Amino acid sequence: MPILGSIMRFFRRKGAGGEGPDPLPPSKIKTYHCGTLTYTKAGLLAIFAWLLWGDFCYTIMESVVPTVVPINLKGLACPNWLMGLIMTTVPGILNMTVCPAVSFKSDRHRGKWGRRIPFIIWTLPFLCVSLVLLGCSHDISSWLQAHMTFLQQFAPATVTIALIGLFIAAFQFFNMFVASVFNCLLNDVVPAPHMGRFIGSFRIVGNLASALYSYFVYQYAGTNMREILIGAALLYFVGFTVLCVMVKEGGYPPVEGEEVGASRGFRGVKTYLKESFCHKWYWVFFGWNTISAITAGVGIFDVFFYQEMGLSLDDIGKLGAIGGIAGMAAMYLASVFVDRWHPMRVRVYVSIFLAFAGFSNWVWIFVTLPGRYFFWLSMGSAVIGCLFVSLTIVSGAPLQMRIFPKSRYGQFCSAQAMIRAILSLMSGVVAGLFIDGIVWLLRNSNCGPNFCYRFTFLWSGLFTAITGLFAIWVYVYWHRLGAAQYQAPAPWNPNKIEAQEIVPTVGPQSRWLSLSLRFFDAIMWLSVLALLPMMWWMHQRGATIALRAYTTLVLPGLVGVWIAWKFLERGIRRDMARSLRNEPLQNGIPHHGVLLVVSIQYLLALGLWVAQVIVTVRLNMEWECIVIGMSAVVANLLLIAAIWVIWRMERGRSGELDVDTRVSAS
Repeated sequence: MPILGSIMRFFRRKGAGGEGPDPLPPSKIKTYHCGTLTYTKAGLLAIFAWLLWGDFCYTIMESVVPTVVPINLKGLACPNWLMGLIMTTVPGILNMTVCPAVSFKSDRHRGKWGRRIPFIIWTLPFLCVSLVLLGCSHDISSWLQAHMTFLQQFAPATVTIALIGLFIAAFQFFNMFVASVFNCLLNDVVPAPHMGRFIGSFRIVGNLASALYSYFVYQYAGTNMREILIGAALLYFVGFTVLCVMVKEGGYPPVEGEEVGASRGFRGVKTYLKESFCHKWYWVFFGWNTISAITAGVGIFDVFFYQEMGLSLDDIGKLGAIGGIAGMAAMYLASVFVDRWHPMRVRVYVSIFLAFAGFSNWVWIFVTLPGRYFFWLSMGSAVIGCLFVSLTIVSGAPLQMRIFPKSRYGQFCSAQAMIRAILSLMSGVVAGLFIDGIVWLLRNSNCGPNFCYRFTFLWSGLFTAITGLFAIWVYVYWHRLGAAQYQAPAPWNPNKIEAQEIVPTVGPQSRWLSLSLRFFDAIMWLSVLALLPMMWWMHQRGATIALRAYTTLVLPGLVGVWIAWKFLERGIRRDMARSLRNEPLQNGIPHHGVLLVVSIQYLLALGLWVAQVIVTVRLNMEWECIVIGMSAVVANLLLIAAIWVIWRMERGRSGELDVDTRVSAS
């Protein structure tokens, strides 16, 4: 690699970051710092551009395998449990073994190319070759069976499935090197004051890549696996070669609190385990993120759910693309909000709302709309919920960067990944067995072969509920450790902590909290008022069964939920008044941020609910209309339950309104 080294040294002299003196007087140039790296404004923009370019290529490369391969495995009649084994369990095993070793070594590596880039550049060609082989699995299978007699006793599909499993394992092995250090590279080269905005831009680019792939390429996933995977390999090779050449890491101090040789061999394993699992706080935090990962165990079956609902691969691709485009606009807002409200608060609030909404897809067990209607309703739902989803995505990386010790950031990220791998190791297989169990239960019914995929909400709903419980535990524990003044527990240091940069945030604001409460109130009374013209229309259309059910069940249910909300709203407003008078609170003060986002989302979603009612009445689907009406009652009830939990969770931890620590810090 001498030539590559010369190229890298040449371009780095022209690159974005550096440690040498600037030719202009320092007083004339505004600079930005990250460790020993110093950037001018142009240099900062350049480093952003190269990292975002790398993310674009990486996102497309990572998108193709989990979307293309399951469809091809399904075409080969691969059992659901084996599909889960190939797509989830094998990566989980590698994540549990390769990721910790790479992250641990990269934290302690000191070389002329930095501590992260060497792990990317050396594995780059092997990763690309494994992608190409995966794309040619069908061709390789045919050639092997034609030239190896002992393979002819197996069905062609069996040999192809085995090769796909082998090549995916190879791909995942080399991809673990990149996945282990890429986010750590961001933490090492991006200045902390700009991290939130950068992560937002990072996610926007990722959404753009996913949207382009979903809109233009995904429709060919079932027929052109070879071309898609080879194209992704070429793009990744070019993109990451450029990134490794143009991005420069700074100098790193020696590893503190560790003896010479403590990172080698068995002593290295001991050091890793001792430091990574040294404190109960990290166990709780790891558990929270692990349970949320298990929730996605049925994610590989989403495409079959959409097909069951009447969508083609082209429809599914366009749905993902449009949702991604809407998400790009929401990502920047989300990144600003995460910085203002604190990623911990955002992530916990989002987890609680999701815990109560996790079973929302139960409706589709009883309702089957024509594919076109379902497509447009799903698109509307994706657009309306894009800001809420963006808050979830954007808050993840900044939260870890504020929680994990910076000196061992990669190590703690890998420890979390290892725990996730251990606990979710069999989630893909078990999720597949869960689907197969549903198939067995429905064996004597008249349902179609893909009807079982409508029950994935049972899996996701259970684990989102558990994630919500962990979120409350994490939030309480975080407050014990200082909350906004949090310092990372670090038993390897003499003072047992490692200082974290304190980033000022905005506390609950009475004006915005009051506005969000008004929005929630509007959701409740608009749900009731919207029924009246719809019930009159049902009468005009002769939908007597639906009209009777709405009169005796849906309308009284929505009114009852509205009354329950008024009691909750009154309690929150009383605590707000007590806080402004410096009196003891009954519970706590919910932060206005995520509540405001959720209230706007639910207000807009009322239009979708009305559209669903109209569609089912027009199509004479009266029983389905009743189910959709009751879904509004359940959704509103769960919404106020989530707000009540947040109100109670803040008890003793949030008592001051209208405090902006950014102003105090300045």
